[in-house]
Amino acid sequence: MIPATLKSFADGNILSGVEDHIGYLVINNVERHNAMSLDMWAAAAESLTRMAEDISVRALVVTGAGGKAFASGADISKFETERATSEAVARYHETSGRFYHALEHFPKPTLAVIKGYCIGGGMALAVCCDIRLCSTESRFGVPAAKLGVGYGYAGISRLTQLVSVSTAKEIFYTARQFSADEALQMGLVNRVLDEDKLDDYTADYLRRISENAPLTLTSVKAITLAIERRRAGS
Repeated sequence: MIPATLKSFADGNILSGVEDHIGYLVINNVERHNAMSLDMWAAAAESLTRMAEDISVRALVVTGAGGKAFASGADISKFETERATSEAVARYHETSGRFYHALEHFPKPTLAVIKGYCIGGGMALAVCCDIRLCSTESRFGVPAAKLGVGYGYAGISRLTQLVSVSTAKEIFYTARQFSADEALQMGLVNRVLDEDKLDDYTADYLRRISENAPLTLTSVKAITLAIERRRAGS
C-alpha cells in the first residue's frame, strides 16, 4: 500500500508524497517500532503543510511501515537529549503540537491505517485523523501513567470526541493495552479488518473518496472542524 515513489525525510524515518491524488505520510522508524523523535515530528509537520497546499490531493493516508506498529509514541531513547531541560521540553511539545494541529486541520479527508501497535503518541496521532481502519492484530493504549509523563488538554479533548469521557478515563487510568475489537466497541476505530484484507479495503475506500466531489468533501471537513471548535468553546 505504500508507494515506492515517496520521498524520505528525517534520515529516512518519515516518508511522504502524493500518488494518484492521494497524499501519504508514512512513519518509517521500524527498528524503534515507529517511535517519533523531534526531527520526525518536524519533518512530518512540514510534509503535511506541503500536501495541504497541493490542490491535486483528494485525501491523506497516515500509516506506519513494517507492519508491526502504526506508531509507538515518543522515542524514549532520546528523552535525555530531547527533553533534558524545560526549554527542550517546551520545544518538543511545540513541535509535536504543530504536527497534531496540522493533521487535525488538514483540509481534505484523512485516514489512519493501523497495523500493530498504536501506543501513546501514536494514538494521539490516530485520533487526529477523520477515519481509522485497523487490523485484527492492532493494539491500542496510552502508557502515560506508567511513564510518569503529562498529557495535555488537546490530546484528551480529541480522544473524548471519539469515545466517552468515562472510556477516556479508563484508557488513561489503567494505562493498559486494548485489542482491536475493544477499540471498535469503544468507538476509537471505524473498521477492523483481517491483516490480509486491510490494504485492499483501504485502496477501495480511498478510491471511493477520491471519486467524490472534492468541494463537498472539503466543505464537510471545514464544517465538522467548526462544530468541534464550537463544542470545545461551549
